[in-house]
Amino acid sequence: MSDTSDTKPIDDMHLNRMKTAESVFLPISRETFEKLYLSPKHPSVQGDLRKKFGNPTPICLMGFLIASTPHACMLMGWRGAGGNGSALVPAYIFFGGIVQILGGIGEWIIGNTFSCAIFFTYGTFWLVQGGGLMPFFASGMNYSPTGNSFEGQQTEGYAATIGFYYLFLSLLTFIYLICSIRTNVCLFSALFLLVITFALVAAAFFQTANGAHELAEKLLVAGGAFNFTLCIPVWHIFLTQILEAVDFPISLPVGDLSSVIPGRSQKMRRSEE
Repeated sequence: MSDTSDTKPIDDMHLNRMKTAESVFLPISRETFEKLYLSPKHPSVQGDLRKKFGNPTPICLMGFLIASTPHACMLMGWRGAGGNGSALVPAYIFFGGIVQILGGIGEWIIGNTFSCAIFFTYGTFWLVQGGGLMPFFASGMNYSPTGNSFEGQQTEGYAATIGFYYLFLSLLTFIYLICSIRTNVCLFSALFLLVITFALVAAAFFQTANGAHELAEKLLVAGGAFNFTLCIPVWHIFLTQILEAVDFPISLPVGDLSSVIPGRSQKMRRSEE
């Protein structure tokens, strides 16, 4: 499908503007919007830029999934995986970090504030996750009397400090969880499970600081299980958006919640009417 109404001849050739499924669907229904974006549809965002740019949301989801899913398998120790995920450092940085940050910039450009905040948060999380495993950052150096970063990462002080980091990540994700009540069931489920995941990992580090290493290991495995489970609805959202992007004849539901819980602007409009 093409639109040649505003094209100009270049070297005796006419370049046709190809429409993606996103541009074909605009203006789109609220249900379709919830399949393509993770932000609630807001009346103040007209979506003109969405006609010119591609949808960055599946790019961000892809980066998250390729970092998070193998990370979950590592935490559970499947097929002997372990080593604190050191083999996944490039995946953490490039897929989990850089891809999500770039996609978050795209979400910001087209006016999806909520999605932008989510992808910047977890994109940065994966950059921190990968950076903490790199000798260059020497994150454990100040915890070791000899200045050995690896030895410092095994100390109780280091474990307790990282525990607070995951604790407040859980709190931040809980705030996102509340906001996601107006998006869709899949995103709400993923964030709900992510709150539990971060809380379990925080508890594991606190137990490591207390010297309860067996309990800490069990908590990490449980955190890995919740991590793997939360990836399932995210894979579903990713598949749904990719199918919508190519105008696939099969449409998968994501459980739209935006119409179930009306927003403030919707209530004001109804009261005015």
